[in-house]
Amino acid sequence: MDFDTLLKPGMKGELHETVTGENTAESWGSGGLPVYATPSMIALMEGASVAAADPSLPAGFSTVGTEVSIKHLAATPPGMTVRAAGELLEINGRRLLFRVEAWDETGKIGEGTHSRFIVENERFLKKTREKK
Repeated sequence: MDFDTLLKPGMKGELHETVTGENTAESWGSGGLPVYATPSMIALMEGASVAAADPSLPAGFSTVGTEVSIKHLAATPPGMTVRAAGELLEINGRRLLFRVEAWDETGKIGEGTHSRFIVENERFLKKTREKK
């Protein structure tokens, strides 16, 4: 299948979430402070990338994350809203590369790149079931 006809560089997705006790570094165990956790920011960035690409794929296809290269630039306290955006930069067969960024109410808090790979859901899940 030629995914270049379905996906185009420049496609964007965006997600938001409020910082709560559940998505802090203290809760995740990725640090001891009650501030927005890097794993939470990465998950939001991945979700924004999914929102950019997956709706344009045919039924039975989705993307899976394969690589992240992220800088967490600033701390965000509980109660603030974080916004993450993913922009499709390039398509190489089934491999997709995204620029990802995140902001809180005071400015940019994260940036980097994220790669995803297009999979046929049933075939992908069959391979994972065979691992059991």
